[in-house]
Amino acid sequence: MNKKKPCYIWDEKLIEECDRLPAVGGRASMVHDLIEAYDILKHVTVVKSSPATYNDLKEFHSELYLDHLKKFTDVQDDYMATTEDEECGIGMKMFPGYDCPPVSNMYGLVSTIAGGSITAARCLLLGITDVAMNWCGGWHHAHRFGAEGFCYVNDIVIAIEKLRRKFPKVLYIDLDAHHGNGVQDAYNLSKSVFTLSFHKFEPGFYPGTGSIDDIGTQGGTGYSCNFPLHAGYGNNTLEYAFERVFSCVYSQFAPDTIVVQCGADSCAQDPSGGANLTQEGYSNCIRKVLDKRKPTLLLGGGGYRHDNTARLWTFLTGLVAGVNLDELIPDHTHWPEYGPDYTLPMDATLVKDTNKSTYIEECIEKINANVMKYLAK
Repeated sequence: MNKKKPCYIWDEKLIEECDRLPAVGGRASMVHDLIEAYDILKHVTVVKSSPATYNDLKEFHSELYLDHLKKFTDVQDDYMATTEDEECGIGMKMFPGYDCPPVSNMYGLVSTIAGGSITAARCLLLGITDVAMNWCGGWHHAHRFGAEGFCYVNDIVIAIEKLRRKFPKVLYIDLDAHHGNGVQDAYNLSKSVFTLSFHKFEPGFYPGTGSIDDIGTQGGTGYSCNFPLHAGYGNNTLEYAFERVFSCVYSQFAPDTIVVQCGADSCAQDPSGGANLTQEGYSNCIRKVLDKRKPTLLLGGGGYRHDNTARLWTFLTGLVAGVNLDELIPDHTHWPEYGPDYTLPMDATLVKDTNKSTYIEECIEKINANVMKYLAK
């Protein structure tokens, strides 16, 4: 492929809506402002996002769910969830077990977020770029009939459906600390989309899916791959596992395009992830993907320590754009939030990596054996 500038999806409305997400309030602004502060935008093509249409959203979500979202226009603090809300995964903030509380203009929020990933996919479809980034996307837990896990819309599946119009075979890679259950469930029966997820998998850790034996079903058996990691997995563990499995999957599946969910909750010190990655390990995995020179869509996802999420996605934006970034955080609106060191690199903690080398090797052997069994030509 000819060298083209990567596309960076941005729109004031997209940032504003993502800033309203209850689980990551204000995060989108913090991420974009750091990318802007590093002056990376002059090295990319900034593409204005546009909202998804009702028909766009229907490519995955049910009309029942979408129509229900339209009912949330002006949600008050004392709103009481109905049975219909709960059936759609929408619950009250103060009620245990509901992680998707209602917000005002919920349909508009969903339409805007999905529109960002559709816009990114369109950049690849039109051949404008070889790599498109939408850090406001990556909501991998939402299902056809409802919200789940902080995710009100599965923009990933909708974007993949757009990509399939030109690219018959899509490889989806998920690096979030949590298993991408919504995306895998959408393609469990499919041979056209291969889902590959590296995530923490332990008793009681959400969503509780994504075991090594979860490989798809019926006609899609063998086209889902899950690498279940234990607590504290760091750069060395992920890089090694990724290299061994990704190379096997790529050679056997031979994708036409690649979509990567870059959830930042697998980074060190994230309050929700329980992993211990830094930009070094994360970016080395992304480099392996980019080296394949396939049309690639990079999306955001989890990330609940906002400064480190901004650090990661800014670093990845610089990587894609071919820009070396100074270690010192530039002065900008959010600069005080990067203390006490005010530097871009994040440090791994002293937490123990509980993944023994024998366990990792056993997983690699089993996963690659399944890939060869079901995909070998």
